[in-house]
Amino acid sequence: MPFMDTAASPLPDDVEALKALLSAALERADDAEARLANARARESATEAMIAHLKLQIAKLRREQYGVSAERRRLLLDQLELQLEDLEADACEDDLAAEVAAARTADVAAFARKRPSRKPFPEHLPRERVVIPAPCSCPSCGGARLSKLGEDVTETLEVIPRQWKVIQTVREKFSCRDCEAITQPPAPFHVVPRGWAGPSFLAMLLFEKCGQHQPLNRQAERFAREGVALSTSTLADQLGAAAFALMPLYRRIEAHVLATRRLHGDDTTVPVLAKGKTDTARLWAYVRGDRPFAGSDPPAALFHYSRDRRGEHPRAHLASWAGIAQAAAYGGYNELYAPGRQPAPVIEAGCFAQR
Repeated sequence: MPFMDTAASPLPDDVEALKALLSAALERADDAEARLANARARESATEAMIAHLKLQIAKLRREQYGVSAERRRLLLDQLELQLEDLEADACEDDLAAEVAAARTADVAAFARKRPSRKPFPEHLPRERVVIPAPCSCPSCGGARLSKLGEDVTETLEVIPRQWKVIQTVREKFSCRDCEAITQPPAPFHVVPRGWAGPSFLAMLLFEKCGQHQPLNRQAERFAREGVALSTSTLADQLGAAAFALMPLYRRIEAHVLATRRLHGDDTTVPVLAKGKTDTARLWAYVRGDRPFAGSDPPAALFHYSRDRRGEHPRAHLASWAGIAQAAAYGGYNELYAPGRQPAPVIEAGCFAQR
């Protein structure tokens, strides 16, 4: 519809003509808004695709030139964060373009190629919600309906965690014959005289060590959920749980160090310090004998230190001897010394199995 210049053509005095003029102006405005929304959606989709390709290129370069390069790992993390923001913006602009295009008949909504989604895992329980079918035919009103099939739409849902207090009651009884008082024994607690249940302790440990969530952030989230726990209280439970798990750690340590072939490496760990961030180290020793036709299960042993001095791997492997595959780090050299006790470690270069 051609644009009408109101300066050259004065507005009509007729109400119906004014309504038609207003309707035409609204139609042009909706058309322009839809085209603008489509342009924004197309631009967002293009930026997301560029970020996705950059991430794929960075991953390929990391695989080709070095998996252990910390700088490349940090670059990948940054690209991942940028990609998720761009994907979210692209989806939002796509939906806005679809809503804007629905108000006009001349502009088609921009169709963005969405990422493919894998089917939901089979192990998840399925809750079947059946929408009631009509009792009679909507067309003729007949009641003789026969089922032909069904369409099933799956929606992924999650049940938020719920806090509860478990009250364990131990009733006391007195004997009327001898006046002796009896009571069942106290239940087992992971932490002696502890107030935290095993599931809560497992969540606390996993969030801290597995998801790298500091205790102060966990305490803030708990407070928003209505459970106020101080950071020092959570730290006390964390230390008690670590003490309770120490026998299991010793069993894993004994299993890992019982092998004759060991893979060792270390990685950086940022640690918050006074006014700055220090770089600590996480030492990993892996046992995996299956490539050598071994039947023992694989396992990994971790040690932590605030620095990378060679005394740490020497202390970790003080009682071990065998074939060690590790990086060309000078801290391992004393392990390879001929006069080392209980026996020298045989060095296997880090490219030995590539």
